[in-house]
Amino acid sequence: MIPTKKEVEEACERVKPYVHNTPVLKSTYLNELSGADVFFKCENFQKMGAFKMRGATNAILQACLPNGQVSEAQKKVGVVTHSSGNFAQALSLAAKNLGVKAYIVMPENAPQVKKDAVKGYGGIITESASTPIAREQEAERIQKETGATFIHPSNDRNVILGNATSAAELLQSHPDLDYVFAPVGGGGLIAGTSLSAKYFGTDCKTIGGEPFEVDDAFRSLKSGKIEFNETTNTIADGLKTFLGDVNFPIIKELVSEIIRVEETEIISAMKLIWERMKIIVEPSSAVAFAALLREKERFKNKKVGIIISGGNVDLKNLPF
Repeated sequence: MIPTKKEVEEACERVKPYVHNTPVLKSTYLNELSGADVFFKCENFQKMGAFKMRGATNAILQACLPNGQVSEAQKKVGVVTHSSGNFAQALSLAAKNLGVKAYIVMPENAPQVKKDAVKGYGGIITESASTPIAREQEAERIQKETGATFIHPSNDRNVILGNATSAAELLQSHPDLDYVFAPVGGGGLIAGTSLSAKYFGTDCKTIGGEPFEVDDAFRSLKSGKIEFNETTNTIADGLKTFLGDVNFPIIKELVSEIIRVEETEIISAMKLIWERMKIIVEPSSAVAFAALLREKERFKNKKVGIIISGGNVDLKNLPF
């Protein structure tokens, strides 16, 4: 069942005290380059540096503080997730802000800088083998042993509703956008974005950006069922995950199309944003802008919103 407008509005009110209403930035040069009037919604300025703070906060509030009433027992047993990066940090910080215990299953090969960030936010890390099955099994074990509520990074209704609040803010300030672009990984952001485009836009279409190297969502829209990737050889490390049974029905109904981009296009778009807008964005964030540039003739003179999903990059390992 597709979430309602009322549910998105309630999520906006629910997370408002805990997240930033991030800025919307423009660039004359990037407008000229793309031929469109582009509005960048900068979730790289969000707490912990990514949009995932929104979904994590909404999900914890719904799990542990239902109806605004603090459940001390649930706060004590906490929440659990599996993630190698941004959602691990988001859930840890959101839980800390709300006084809730957070268990985070991270693959043993996750970058140390990300593990350190999770620990800094108070997350209790358990390492697992790097396969998705191993992470899921470890999270399930912790859930059974502690009673913690499991929160999936992208395939969770409350996470999707929290993620929707970014595009909702964008469309509340710019209601006449023709399109909103967002990167596609696990599907939680694009699903939430499409809800807000439907409910707060005026005939506003949602378009996804996805690397050719991990084009499972593109293929899923074509086939009508969830597809998977055999390899994940992309610089956009936040987009290596696949869609789920909660977000895919939303995507299938509300996302107009997904545009695939080459690795060189991702790097070029990322560099343009760094150089021209003077802001730090991660490769996954640049995918949406790369998609616009790849098909720019189609969007000439249109008003286009782009969700900059995050800015958590390893400054020692830049692609340019």
